[in-house]
Amino acid sequence: MAQPEKKAGLLKRTSSSKKPLKEKVLLMYEQIFTEDPSKSNPRFWDELFLMKVNLEYLEGKLESLDGDEVMKVKDNINSLFQHCVQALAEEHQIRVVNALQTLCALFRGVHQKNRSATGFDIINMLMGFDKAELRMKELMESLDALLCGDGSQSLKSLCLKLLLCLVTVTDNISQNTILEYVMINSIFEAILQILSDVSSRAQHGYDAVVLLALLVNYRKYESVNPYIVKLSIVDDEPTLDGMGMVIHHALTEYNRQYRDKEEENQGGFFSTLTSMVGSMFIADADEKLSVQTNEAILLALYEAVHLNRNFITVLAQSHPEMDMAAAPAVPVPSSPATPLGTTPPSLDLMNNPELPLDPNLQTSNLLITFLKYSSIVMQDTKDEHRLNSARLCLIILTCIAEDQYADAFLHDDNMNFRVNLHRMPMRHRKKALDKNIPSRPLVCAVLDLMVEFIITHMMKEFPMDLYVRCIQIIHKLICYQKKCRVRMHYTWRELWSALINLLKFLLSNETILLSKHNIFQLALQVVNLFNMFITYGDTFLPTPSSYDELYYEIIRMHQVFDNLYCMVLRVSTNAGQWKEPASKVTHALVNVRAIINHFNPKIESYAAVNHISQLSEDQVLEVVRSNYDTLTLKLQDALDQFERYSEQPREAGFFKELVRSISLNVRKNVSLSTMSQDVLLKEFSSIS
Repeated sequence: MAQPEKKAGLLKRTSSSKKPLKEKVLLMYEQIFTEDPSKSNPRFWDELFLMKVNLEYLEGKLESLDGDEVMKVKDNINSLFQHCVQALAEEHQIRVVNALQTLCALFRGVHQKNRSATGFDIINMLMGFDKAELRMKELMESLDALLCGDGSQSLKSLCLKLLLCLVTVTDNISQNTILEYVMINSIFEAILQILSDVSSRAQHGYDAVVLLALLVNYRKYESVNPYIVKLSIVDDEPTLDGMGMVIHHALTEYNRQYRDKEEENQGGFFSTLTSMVGSMFIADADEKLSVQTNEAILLALYEAVHLNRNFITVLAQSHPEMDMAAAPAVPVPSSPATPLGTTPPSLDLMNNPELPLDPNLQTSNLLITFLKYSSIVMQDTKDEHRLNSARLCLIILTCIAEDQYADAFLHDDNMNFRVNLHRMPMRHRKKALDKNIPSRPLVCAVLDLMVEFIITHMMKEFPMDLYVRCIQIIHKLICYQKKCRVRMHYTWRELWSALINLLKFLLSNETILLSKHNIFQLALQVVNLFNMFITYGDTFLPTPSSYDELYYEIIRMHQVFDNLYCMVLRVSTNAGQWKEPASKVTHALVNVRAIINHFNPKIESYAAVNHISQLSEDQVLEVVRSNYDTLTLKLQDALDQFERYSEQPREAGFFKELVRSISLNVRKNVSLSTMSQDVLLKEFSSIS
């Protein structure tokens, strides 16, 4: 009995001492990095693309090679690249899938190892200088054919993932020399075809729009970018609508995620405690409500609005406002895990551009969804990503506000919408109920958003740049109203009050703010807004009583304007860097001071004659109305003029950093996926 036990023990030891067998594909990879594999096996390349790609091993191997080792196997890497490109034209779908994934590993692996190398060195490592133009032409033609053909949707998705991988392998996409070949061999038409077709848009619209936004930003300030030129002249309605739908649903998804988180934080013990204690926990609540911003889709919206005037019409196209969470589910192809807020929208909504209209259903459009998105990201600008998003939102609104067609539909009294903007929690105000929001022209929602920003960001870390943009947007909208004599029934008092409180904040924090910012530029903008109302208010304010109320607010808050005048006079009479900008504010205040100096004595006289210690608003307004005739104001030039938005050179630095951040995020998301290998292989194995 003892002998068999000994034998069993020996057998056990022998089996455990065996080395694990390597996958065949790993052995084949090792051959590529040591010798010309086709010499020992003429069918090597045919067999390789039937093997499941080991992305991790292949990328790791490429990253582990030093400079000398790379040069030794350069010809083999070039040959691998060549056979990948050739495999894309094969009918056997498994080979195409494996070739696409191998190309992704090649692009990533070579770039990871050689981050300090020039673009030309990387091209030489991958393809060889002499063959690069031909190889990239063949690659781009194959990708174009796959994207435009009637083949598998999963294969099209893989093509887009490869292109996103290629575009984002460098932190700065403008340093990615391989993209020169993507400029020469354009896939712009393939992207447009995806966006114009309902089915392909639902599957791939998100990746297509992000890819286009990135390609548009390749060396956009240094050379002629064909994607910029082509995007600027697109006038095909289905294509523009398709792009708008992809952006709309991505922003809708963000808004829905935020609303869901907001609802999670309402009710229960936390809500009760917060209401009892006040605002102690508001900061914590905001932390919990943080949803990752989606700068990539916002960049796509910016490029569309900025470059293509035809896209402006897409902003206003109405459709039913649907709750994406409540929409019926449809099968979604497997895609990589993406962070909250960057998830491509559900496919059912993009599949149904024409939904049945319910007369009781609130209608929406891309602009409304964008305004809601802006109201969320602009609440908290302390985080860098949200600050960038807020800045980009204001840049987009700047482009919209100075477009004549956009202004026309913003102010159209026949296009009224109920826009529920998100508002920052504040102790002194209650949360507005959705049902109390009136249905108004969209310009009212834009102005509400600007007022909301003004009153909620007066803080130590003062976002001066955002405030300047905010005031500029208001100014451009008022210039349009003055020019076209549009009388908007808007609660102008809220705007005037916000602007006066902003001036008050600048005065109270003069020393701290002046160490970082030119506060006189912002003060001048605010004062000139008041000058616009004073000089031209009779052409666009809704009623004569609105004009009276403007004067009432200026007189009521005269102390703020008096203090501002004293401050700018003090600074402008002393030598220093702020002398000139302060003197401009001094001159701009001439009519505001004339109003205060004209009416205040008359109000005091009225109070004395009638033995009233404190006048009511109606009594002050009576004094104002009866003393207009004797008021003398100076006509100020160029109040209704503004500098049009220009990206270059002022915004170039911002967009370079923004695109770098987006590129890093896209690269991370593409890397997370392994392109859903098992699902793909299973699908194409069954086809074969």
